[in-house]
Amino acid sequence: MFPENRPRRLRRTEGLRRMVRETAVAPDDLIYPLFIKEGRSVEEPIAAMPGQFRYSPDTAAKAARQIAGLNIPAVLLFGIPEKKDAFGTQAHRRDGVVQRAVQEIKRACPDLTVITDVCLCEYTDHGHCGILDEVGRVSNDDTLEVLAKVAVSHARSGADMVAPSDMMDGRVGAIREALDEGGYEQTPILSYAVKYASAFYGPFREAAGSTPSFGDRKAYQMDPANVREALREAALDIEEGADIIMVKPALPYLDVIRTLADEFDEPLCAYQVSGEYAMIKAAAAAGWLDEDRAVMESVTAIKRAGADMIISYFAPRVVELLR
Repeated sequence: MFPENRPRRLRRTEGLRRMVRETAVAPDDLIYPLFIKEGRSVEEPIAAMPGQFRYSPDTAAKAARQIAGLNIPAVLLFGIPEKKDAFGTQAHRRDGVVQRAVQEIKRACPDLTVITDVCLCEYTDHGHCGILDEVGRVSNDDTLEVLAKVAVSHARSGADMVAPSDMMDGRVGAIREALDEGGYEQTPILSYAVKYASAFYGPFREAAGSTPSFGDRKAYQMDPANVREALREAALDIEEGADIIMVKPALPYLDVIRTLADEFDEPLCAYQVSGEYAMIKAAAAAGWLDEDRAVMESVTAIKRAGADMIISYFAPRVVELLR
């Protein structure tokens, strides 16, 4: 016999499950990444990321309209230039691929928030996130000047927010100063404050053509073993003027997201990166898991850990499942 005062578990109907659910994901939480390449009428499948495409500025505007129609509030743009050089000069051209995409998207969807990635890895012929010195190391201070130019060029084109992802020391402060001097005091900065040197970026690097031609990025991205360093990095970026801080990747670093959410009051973003996306897609294609359940479980976990917003290639599917 069971004791009369034994604890009881709540038996949940689906309606009751929703009523007592502690964490809820909504379309307003989501940001959808778009890859932009030169050309017109381009909608090119990305082999490593099934269901994702490279767009030209005109087709990106069409994709953005679909995203806006799903009530997803923001897109994040990554540029793929036709030509690359050692200094990433295409990144800050007035008629650069991202700059033109921003203009096209804002014309098509004035109320959609357009965020632009600020980094040089897609624009340099060596694939690193900064300018190299004479011995082939990334020169932090030389890179800051170029990143500031890129950020201002994006704001001038109409970007609503800029997102430096390079992990150079002092880049948030340099970008904030340049934006203010250029008359873009109201342009916020979404900082990749905590970006780990992760194995989960591989599909993105194929999509963007940004794989380093030599070495790796461990010298300027974070060691996956460190969490106290994440607190220091985020605090520095906030001090320099970051309006939103980000953890990247998301699912392998839920503890880091939770730690930052507990420590800081600033809005917190998490990036469910290409490798996280590709793993779910590949496992689902093999019949090893239910894709839709895995998608919702993963984004719910990221939100539960403390993220206020989630960058995800699954964003459109998440909205469909929520409906």
